[in-house]
Formats: sequence, structure tokens, C-alpha cells
Amino acid sequence: MNVWLAAALVLLGAMVPLVAVCILARRAIDAVVALDLAGTNAALVLLLLSEGLKRQPFADLALVFALLSFIGTIAFSYFLEGEM
Repeated sequence: MNVWLAAALVLLGAMVPLVAVCILARRAIDAVVALDLAGTNAALVLLLLSEGLKRQPFADLALVFALLSFIGTIAFSYFLEGEM
């Protein structure tokens, strides 16, 4: 196991509290913020795996995932704007 994979494992462990906040959040906006941070964290994990495993497609997937996560956060925020 190299340093890149160890860092990916640490960031993957940091996803557990974010998923818990997404599930247990009392307000929808708290869940959206946690979901956005989880998307960013997942993109970082994919980038670290790309470097650690020497697989370029993982980096491309991380870029697409980060863009879709951003668009999803904007869409959820626009939807929740009427509820506030």
C-alpha cells in the first residue's frame, strides 16, 4: 500500500460522518451541504486512487463526478429556496 492509497482510505473514512449527517439531518439544507461535501470528498478519493493505482480513467471520472455534484447542489438549493 502506497501513500496515495492510504490517503484515499483516510478520506474514505471521513465520508462516514457526512453520510450520517445526510441521513439524520433535521433540516434539508444541512443534508444538502453534507451531500455537497461528500461529493467533493468522493472526487478527491477518486483522484487519489487514480494516482495510487496509475489509472487515468479514475481522474476523468473524478472530474465528471465533481461537475455533476456541483450541478446537483445548485439544483437542490434552487428547489429548497422556495421552502425557506
